[in-house]
Amino acid sequence: MQIILNLPEDIARHLETGGTGVPRAALEGLALEGYRSGKLTESQVRRLLEFGTRYEVHGFLKEHGVPLRYSERDLERDTENARKFSEKWSSSRASPHLSQQIVEPPRLHLPGFTTT
Repeated sequence: MQIILNLPEDIARHLETGGTGVPRAALEGLALEGYRSGKLTESQVRRLLEFGTRYEVHGFLKEHGVPLRYSERDLERDTENARKFSEKWSSSRASPHLSQQIVEPPRLHLPGFTTT
């Protein structure tokens, strides 16, 4: 969908001096208000602003003082993903084929010294 805005020239000039340009400023404003009001999801904001990751969205929202909507369900899902990753990482470090590759260093025998 394409939207056309009619702005007074002085306001358009003021918005252009912000550095992002009028079209981007309008798009960001729409995304912020849409997320703030609950009409847009985090994923929709990411797509609308063409961000590559959700972390870019988080930074954008933080920069504009908009808190994340992070539910108990989100926390449970992230906790479960972290647990799975931790288990997978731990099991890969304890792999039997890795432990067979560990070789004890040679012992140095010096005359007059005993080792325990």
